[in-house]
Amino acid sequence: MIDTDRSRDKTSSPPRRIYGARESLRRSSYFLINKSLPITHAILLFFAAAIAGTLNAVAGGGSFVSFPVLLFTGVPAVEANATNTVALWPGLAASTVVYLKRLDAPARLLLPLLVTSLAGGWVGALLLLHTPQRTFLHLVPWLLLSGTLLFAFGNQIRAIAGRTSVVEDLRHLSWQAILVSSVMQLLLAVYGGYFGAGIGFVILGMLAALGMRDVLAMGAIRTLLAAACNVAAVVTFIWAGAVLWPQCLVMLVGALTGGWFGAHFAQKADPQKMRYAVIGVGLAMSAYFFVAAR
Repeated sequence: MIDTDRSRDKTSSPPRRIYGARESLRRSSYFLINKSLPITHAILLFFAAAIAGTLNAVAGGGSFVSFPVLLFTGVPAVEANATNTVALWPGLAASTVVYLKRLDAPARLLLPLLVTSLAGGWVGALLLLHTPQRTFLHLVPWLLLSGTLLFAFGNQIRAIAGRTSVVEDLRHLSWQAILVSSVMQLLLAVYGGYFGAGIGFVILGMLAALGMRDVLAMGAIRTLLAAACNVAAVVTFIWAGAVLWPQCLVMLVGALTGGWFGAHFAQKADPQKMRYAVIGVGLAMSAYFFVAAR
């Protein structure tokens, strides 16, 4: 005779990998302390997210501000990364909607890139959830530094990649070029789901390698692929219980506020100066966590 209760438990339980990650997170030090969010932390996180939203709207690189602030408030590294990703994603999604009118790519190119973005984001998120807190904390300065360097030298990457022949119509791309770009995007999406800082510039480099030169069209595809990569990570983090909702909701409001301000400020701001500011913050945060992780 079949034990229906046991059978029901097996069918209704989440996948073993997600369940194991969820249990690992619940055993972390954060879940052993008071979950309430102090008002001072809430204010700090709101303004950090507002700055991040503004930077993302103007030049990108907002995570270099919001992610370290989560760590400063005592959130463990894995949960901080997951919470930061979820909190900043609505702003990225809103940018994607704005860019849709500039999206001019054939389905034979866009669909493989979207599929690999979703798959890579999911794999990267799972890798993060299975990374021990102490290990990820030691990886943080290296990830911040690599993200900062990608952000700093993104234009050079695009220039190097752009030494290919110009493709006026993406419908003329060969299947070999689409296959190579899809594999590249899969690897980039894994990094995006795991950490993701500076990924947008590398995606632009890949698009330039395909022969694209229309900056607005490239920006539209870049934003769509980044949003797809992150939505896979967002769903995975939420399902695994890795998101700290009091912090996330405060940051989400701050990021949307900053994004609205940044969209207006971007028309008057000097993007080059904003880039320098982001790079400076990224280098400073990298140096701090290199010292703190010793």
